[in-house]
Amino acid sequence: MSNRILVTYAGRTGSTAEVAKIISELLTSRGFVVDLKPAKEKPSVEGHRAVVLGSAIRMGGWLPEMIEFIRTNQIALNQTPTAIFTVHIFNTGMDPASRAARKAYTLPVRKMLTPVDEAFFAGKMDPAKLSLADRVLSRLVTMDTGQKVGDFRDWDQIRGWAETIFS
Repeated sequence: MSNRILVTYAGRTGSTAEVAKIISELLTSRGFVVDLKPAKEKPSVEGHRAVVLGSAIRMGGWLPEMIEFIRTNQIALNQTPTAIFTVHIFNTGMDPASRAARKAYTLPVRKMLTPVDEAFFAGKMDPAKLSLADRVLSRLVTMDTGQKVGDFRDWDQIRGWAETIFS
C-alpha cells in the first residue's frame, strides 16, 4: 500500500494553513510522503492511503470550499481512512456547552463521512489579516462574548495529535 497521505485544508488568514503544515511535517517525520494542498485547489484523493482534512470555522461551520471538497470526494473519502481537524477561536472550554458547540461545527462533515480521528484546536485571530467585513463582524462578536484576539494555538497539542493519527 502507498505511504502517501493527503493533507488538505481551508482557511482565510493563514492560521489553518500553518496548522496543516505542522501536521504534514510530523507525518513526514514518521515516514509518510505527504501532499499538502489547500482544498480550493481540489487535490485528488486517489493514490493516498489516508487523508487529513482541516478547516477554520466561519459563521459556526467549516468553510464552504472544504464542504464542497468533501461532497465531491465523498465516496473516495469513505473508502480511505480520514482524520479531521477544526481550527476555531470560540468554544475552547471543556464545559458541556463548549463541547457541544465544537461537535456542531463538524456535524455536516460527519453526515458525509466517518472520521477515524477528530481534533479541535484553538486558533488565531489577527484583525490585520481579516477583510473589512470580517473585522467588523469579529469586533461585534468579541464585544458580545468577551473573546480576546490573539494566537491561542497549542502547538504541543497539535504535534501530539499529528504523532498519533494513522498509527
